[in-house]
Amino acid sequence: MDKNMKIVMGCDLAAYDWKIAFIREMKGKGYDITDIGCDSSEQGEYTYFGSQVGKRVVSGEFDKGIVVCGTGNGITIAANKVHGVRAALCTDTFSALMSREHNDANVLGLSAWRLTVEEAVKIAELWLFGKFSGGRHDKRIQALKDIEMGKDVPKAL
Repeated sequence: MDKNMKIVMGCDLAAYDWKIAFIREMKGKGYDITDIGCDSSEQGEYTYFGSQVGKRVVSGEFDKGIVVCGTGNGITIAANKVHGVRAALCTDTFSALMSREHNDANVLGLSAWRLTVEEAVKIAELWLFGKFSGGRHDKRIQALKDIEMGKDVPKAL
């Protein structure tokens, strides 16, 4: 993986201080991360920042996105509401790797309340290095795209 991959990151107010420490660690390792907010622990909605990260990844402005809120749930759901986003909430390295290999996730969701910054850096690095395996998973990714378009998908692919 090229560490020059452009990564966009957003958080809500619950994760502000955590996000600052995470970005410092990632930049110290050479990653190119753009912080789009929130900008304080007093104000910042996960719905806004999750959707903004998703939009910027889908538009091609950024290669990957990382979102974080207290639980990681709300901001990951918000990112997933953007057409073309496949955001995965990961609290361990195995789920991070599988989200890339099987689901071709383009946004990583993290929990500031469940993960230390050090744990999250390990998860993020594995996720960023992970590659989509394709093959049998291609038809599932297509089915996810079909669902976004309002189409029915078969129960067996």
